[in-house]
Amino acid sequence: MKVTAKRNRSDSSSAAVIASQNAAKGSLAPPNHITLRMCDREFWDAVVSARARSTWNDSDLSIAATLARAQADVERLHTEIDNEGETVIAANGCPIISPKVKLCELLTKRIVSLVRVLHVHAEATVGKSEDSAKGLANERTARATETDDLIPTLRAVG
Repeated sequence: MKVTAKRNRSDSSSAAVIASQNAAKGSLAPPNHITLRMCDREFWDAVVSARARSTWNDSDLSIAATLARAQADVERLHTEIDNEGETVIAANGCPIISPKVKLCELLTKRIVSLVRVLHVHAEATVGKSEDSAKGLANERTARATETDDLIPTLRAVG
């Protein structure tokens, strides 16, 4: 019989303290064996912030790096396609779909697969669509209190 460690409830006070500590630490760094390009970093930060810091392991982070690279590549390809057009002239003089469009499609499919594997898709991160209205209302309230100097809030101290 396999014994698994008991997880803290997400609505407990200890979970709130851990969440605040993790938020103050900033974004997760990639493992030492992973090299990210500068253009991948924004995508990396977005991917790893989609799940609680404590749920990531090195294997997941390796997959997250692949996802970040693919997203950066799609962004670059979209810019190139916008500048060059979706069609190119083949050697026989006929217009054909640019290979960059096909590559962009392939990478987009890879992204969708990796998002599912990592469980960072919308339903996993924000819940079912019918529940998202409540979350949005809470977020709007929190944003409104961020600018109110009379209401104490948590801030990272460097």
